[in-house]
Amino acid sequence: MQDDKANSLTIGGLAKAANVHVETIRYYQRRGLLSEPERPPGGIRRYGAAEIDRLTFVKTSQQLGFSLDEISDLLRLDDGTHCQEARALAEHKLRDVREKIDRLAQIEKVLSVMVERCHSHQGNITCPLIASLHAGIRGTGDPRD
Repeated sequence: MQDDKANSLTIGGLAKAANVHVETIRYYQRRGLLSEPERPPGGIRRYGAAEIDRLTFVKTSQQLGFSLDEISDLLRLDDGTHCQEARALAEHKLRDVREKIDRLAQIEKVLSVMVERCHSHQGNITCPLIASLHAGIRGTGDPRD
């Protein structure tokens, strides 16, 4: 049973409770990630714990790297009977994250080589880092090789 306090938050109160901006809530409503409650005649829309939970779900999913489209897919699976489909989405995201980590490791390696060249650079000739960027960085462990 719901009491009056359960749905007592204005959109501003909901934003504060969920630690998001009001415009974020409105954007999520336009995207269909969050429903917009009916406005009572002469009144203002009220939100409650269900909306806070939904916003928490969206924000946590974003922190894990899911796009809003992917989050929308996850929300459609939120009835507890689609665990395999949700797992498949998470496995795909995990592959994406691992690929990004690999690319970042390659970038780190190239930048490390370039910075080392800067440290070993003597004299007033062109900076090796800047020169490498102008020339392209193939042959130095470039992830594009």
